[in-house]
Amino acid sequence: MKNISYRVALGGIVSALCLLCMFLAGIMPLFYLLLPMTAGVLLMIIAEEVSLSWAWLTYASVSLLSLFITADKESALIFIMLFGHYPILRIYLGRLKPRGLRNLIKATVFNLCAAGFFYVTTFIFGIDQMLDDMGDYGKIRRNCFSCAGKCNIRAV
Repeated sequence: MKNISYRVALGGIVSALCLLCMFLAGIMPLFYLLLPMTAGVLLMIIAEEVSLSWAWLTYASVSLLSLFITADKESALIFIMLFGHYPILRIYLGRLKPRGLRNLIKATVFNLCAAGFFYVTTFIFGIDQMLDDMGDYGKIRRNCFSCAGKCNIRAV
């Protein structure tokens, strides 16, 4: 049942559903985080049903096309930098036996992706709305380590 036509058809359907979620993120800005998460969960179908290489290929195609299709570039960027690749990385991380090492790698991946998203959004794309939403907390960047620690507890 897992012949090439099945893989291509499933990849196309999942890609279309992911792109629909990303498109809807531009139409319904209230769900700019929920819809990229949903698209990431859809990528888990490819990773579990077909293979990890097809999942990476689907992630790459959805990431590239979401930059062109999505009106909200922030939601496309958060899909590319966090929610798109983590469901695939989750399978690799699940194979690690020491739980402490697994949690450390999860926290490191989360911190790098979240910090990368923040800096790319604010300094490369110039979306200063994120700093305005954070108020003085974003401008002075105090207490970054306590904030990162709270996020790590929730991510692990």
